[in-house]
Amino acid sequence: MLAVTVRFQVEPAHAEAFFNRVQEQAKDTLEHEAACTQFDVCRSVRDPAEVFLYEIYDDESAFAVHLKTPHFLAFDAEVRTWVRDKVVEKWERA
Repeated sequence: MLAVTVRFQVEPAHAEAFFNRVQEQAKDTLEHEAACTQFDVCRSVRDPAEVFLYEIYDDESAFAVHLKTPHFLAFDAEVRTWVRDKVVEKWERA
């Protein structure tokens, strides 16, 4: 299994819209990608413009497929200019 974490720092003016949109993205991923078994969306209690994702995929190839799906590409295009910083990390899960 592959765990993927993503930490976003979002422009404060877009924090609420981003949070709502990323929750929609999580729902779409879980509904349309059988190889994604978990997609959690968290927001910092200190800073509502900081969002953390925790995603579980069957393997690296499933994550690669995720990055090419229409729902991910639409999400990425919509929020790209709202994001100040984005850090993606991959983890092996036992």
